[in-house]
Parts: sequence; C-alpha cells; structure tokens
Amino acid sequence: MESLRFGTFIPPIHPVGENPSLCLERDLELVERMDQLGFDEAWFGEHHSAGTELYSTPEFMILAAHYRTRRIRLGTGVSSLPYHHPLILADRFMQLHHMTQGRAMFGAGPGALVSDAKMMGIETDRQRDMMEEALEDILKLFRGETVTHETDWYTLKNARLQLRPYGNQPIDVVTASMMSPSGPKAAGRLGTGLLSMSASAAPALKVAGTNWDLACEVATEHGNTMDRSQWRMIGLVHVAETREQAIADVQLGIEDWVRYFEDVAVIPMIPPERRGDPVAHLMDTGHAAIGTPEEVIKQVESLWESSQGGFGCFLITDHNWASREAKLKSYELVARHVFPHFQGHNIQREESNAWVRDSQKEFKASHNQATAKQIEQHNKQQDAKAKSKSAAAE
Repeated sequence: MESLRFGTFIPPIHPVGENPSLCLERDLELVERMDQLGFDEAWFGEHHSAGTELYSTPEFMILAAHYRTRRIRLGTGVSSLPYHHPLILADRFMQLHHMTQGRAMFGAGPGALVSDAKMMGIETDRQRDMMEEALEDILKLFRGETVTHETDWYTLKNARLQLRPYGNQPIDVVTASMMSPSGPKAAGRLGTGLLSMSASAAPALKVAGTNWDLACEVATEHGNTMDRSQWRMIGLVHVAETREQAIADVQLGIEDWVRYFEDVAVIPMIPPERRGDPVAHLMDTGHAAIGTPEEVIKQVESLWESSQGGFGCFLITDHNWASREAKLKSYELVARHVFPHFQGHNIQREESNAWVRDSQKEFKASHNQATAKQIEQHNKQQDAKAKSKSAAAE
C-alpha cells in the first residue's frame, strides 16, 4: 500500500440557496489547500441541470486550479461523452493538457443526471453505448490517429488533432463505473483506467474484485492490460479530532445531501426506515467514514480487501456536509494521519524511535560515563591550575 495515492472527487453538491460564485471559489480554495497538504488528485464533474452540481465545464475548473496549485493532478470527473462531439471534446482537452503541462486527466462517463439527457433529447438507455462509441474515437485521436467514423449521432471524416499530448506523455484516461459490469468491460476493451463510483457502498464492495477480474478478462481479449495503479476507488469521508465532533459537524449539510439524492439524482442513499438518522445509517453500513482518522483507515483497508489485490488511489467524495472550516480540517487530518499509515512515511522514523528507546540503558550509561569523564578532566585541570598558582606564589 506504500504507493497508494489520495485525492478528491468533486461532483460538486452545493445547496441551491448559496451564492454560486462563492461555491465555485470555495471548491478552488479546497483544491489549493489539498495541494499544500500533499494530496495527489482532484476530479471535477460535469452537470447541466438541477441547480446543485454547478460545473458545466470541468475543464474551466481544472485550468483555474492549475494556476493556483503546484503539483496536484486534475481530472474531468467525468466528461459526459454523449453530450459532446468527440472531435471537439478531444481537441479542447488536448489544449488543456498543454496548458496544465500534462497535469490534466480525462475521465469519461455516460452522464449521471436524467434531466441533462432529457434536455438534449438523449434517451437514457442509449447513454452508455454512446459513451463507449465516442470514447473509442477519442482515444484514437489522443494517440494521433486519423479517424473516419459515421454514427447515428456524430460523424468524423479524416478527423485528427493538431497537437500531441504535452511532452509526448500518454494522457491518463479513466472510465467511470458504478456497480454494473458495463464500466469494467468498457475499461478493459478500450484499455483505460477504472473510476469506481460509490465504492464504499455495500453492493459495490461485494462486486469490486469480480468487476476487476472481468475488466482484466476483457482487456486480455482485446490485447490490453489493466493496471491496478490506475484504479480509483471513491468513498465518503468526514473526520474530526473526535468521533462526537465529526458527527456534530456533518449535521449542518447532511439533510440537503440526502434530499439531493432522493429528489434530483434519483439514487436514494438512505432507506425510509433510517431516514430519521441518516448519519447513523451511513456509519452502520460502512458507506461513510465519519469519525476520527482511524475510521478512514478502516474504510480504505476494507476497500483494499474487497478489491482482491489493491488499487492505486482513494478519492474522497466532496459533499459539503460540514462548514468550510470543518471540511478543510477533515482533509488536513486525513493528510496528517491517514497518508502515513498507507504510504509508509514513518517507517524509518518509527524504527529510529524504537532503536533509541530500546537502547536507553546503554545510551544512558554512555552518557553518564562521558559526563563523569568530563567532570574528572575538569577537576584535574582545576587542580593543575591551583598547583601552578601555588608554585608561582612561592
């Protein structure tokens, strides 16, 4: 686990009553702070309706974040491919890859909100197929190929990009996956990384290893190789100094979050019988790590076990359950206490500390001996000075 990376997945989910300009600024401020704390990745979503998830163009957020940060990598989490002509999306992203000096990552998905698709006249049962169709051509364009392909929703004729990726680096591409096998199959067939949404939910945990095996099987059939370092797992997290404080923190925004998934995303997170205490339900089921950093460690270890071989990056779903100050503190505590557990930051410190602690009897004896020697030498010098003065006086 020493190579495990950490980051955030920002849909975003902001209460409709808040100032939208400040919401966008707050998200950029979060990524800026994460960069200072040593987080590895931040992913920005794409949505076009319902008033809650405010990014219509994740590329704008990536570019703004790039100029406010130094090293954190920035991804579209995810670009909804059925909403775009693949040439225009690929061309725009290639420019972004250059402007971010290779830090931009490309996440692909079919589109999450039914309302978005309805506004564009797209049938929801076609979105996954449309995504795979477009992604296959986008990957060819990324590789510098010339593409001719006519579908029932777009046409490419001798299409090509003007730019190669920045520094001739391969673009980091991931395919979004929920619990069904369609995402892993697409990732395997097209040779991309995998972005497992809501990975800490019980149904997703059950199929994590199976879906990865399926992705590997499909990849082999198409001459590709799946890389576990390119597998991102997404979970819900909020931590504080104490479990009680963490639970108190999330009361601020948990109800808005629950209503969003019931009324907008049509994916209820809390069953009716647990609606009275959503925090308890999320904690009892393990869907969310709410408490101290130790709760996050347990969640990541559970995901690791379910993956049956490990993954490359754990992403915190940004949710705005708590106040701005409490949320920033939560990310800080993860960086301070969870990173070292999985990345081995303190192995040599702990070994050095144990060696010194276990050798105290020997070290104290050496110290006492050295001190006694210095005292003895000092006394001899003083005696010699005294004798010299006495002889001079005579």
